[in-house]
Amino acid sequence: MSISGKARLVFPGGNTSLGFYSFSDQIIDHNFNRLFILKGGPGVGKSTLIKNVGKRLLEKGYDLEYHCCSSDKNSYDGLIVPALKIAIFDGTAPHIMDPKYPGAVDEIVNLGAYWSEKGLVAKKEDIFRLTKETKHLFARAYNYLAQAKLLNDDLESYYQVCNSLDIKNANLISNQLIKEILNTDKEPSEPKVRNLFASAITPQGLINHLPSLFDDLDKRYIITGPSGSGKATIVKKIYLAAVNFGHQVEAFHCSLLPTQLEHLILPELSIGVITSAGHHIYQPKPNDTVISTGKLIDYDLLKPYTNDIAEAARRFDGALKRGLEFLSKVKEYRDQLEAIYISNMDFEALKICRERLILKIESLTG
Repeated sequence: MSISGKARLVFPGGNTSLGFYSFSDQIIDHNFNRLFILKGGPGVGKSTLIKNVGKRLLEKGYDLEYHCCSSDKNSYDGLIVPALKIAIFDGTAPHIMDPKYPGAVDEIVNLGAYWSEKGLVAKKEDIFRLTKETKHLFARAYNYLAQAKLLNDDLESYYQVCNSLDIKNANLISNQLIKEILNTDKEPSEPKVRNLFASAITPQGLINHLPSLFDDLDKRYIITGPSGSGKATIVKKIYLAAVNFGHQVEAFHCSLLPTQLEHLILPELSIGVITSAGHHIYQPKPNDTVISTGKLIDYDLLKPYTNDIAEAARRFDGALKRGLEFLSKVKEYRDQLEAIYISNMDFEALKICRERLILKIESLTG
């Protein structure tokens, strides 16, 4: 174990064209030794508790996986300690998590026990108003993200309507990568897949954590190219082949189109497949392999649609920007809501609870 542990960062859920989309129900399996589920309203200290526990464990040399909040880039929704099979997660909306194995594995930590109910009742109308307004702003943000998805589809349609993409060579590239990346001689086994996000559409902008996930791998395959040039298709074919051969796979989904794969990690092989484009550019390292799908496009066939493509791209950027503006307003209202709860918290009692939980977790480290 290293003197100081390393941290990788992921998003368990995100603000997408389909609304809030979460994989949190798939992250914890039955092999975990302990799962602490945090309950309580906004501003009760869930993220702070996760940060404090993480800091202690990093100092003890444990590697961690932080699960970041897509509604605030500075907050955490969860923490996993893989070596100990221990996890702490925010179990409140929108990523609701309830015990599957109460007492045996799962434990609820109710931080709501440390607020002043009398003070919150006095602020009831403000809480109702801010909660309602936040919900409305989220809905408006998701409407614009849905528009951005449709405009992205429109943008990609031009590559298909004029057959500008060399499908044959795209398939050859996929097959070559599968042969090069995967161990096709391994004994068949049950594949293990984790679905996550490496990036998120947040009130503070478009955020990704690619360096924390891919920098320490032995090898990376980086796929670049414009929208509609077959990047997602190549990633999906590698994913399906990896599952077919029984590999462990971490599948990272697109923050706008959550049903579409964007990146892969094959932990057993220490190999990553990265889509480097748009708002998530990954700088290649010396031993990385870079595949440019832009070379598969006949741009002469696209010339009749030059103005239409430019207009679709402009409208896409506009819809995405508008969605981000509404998410920014969401944070303003949520900050006001959190302030009400913070002003009515017994932080001395909360500190004792936090230290008690940290001690319990540290006792599990042996």
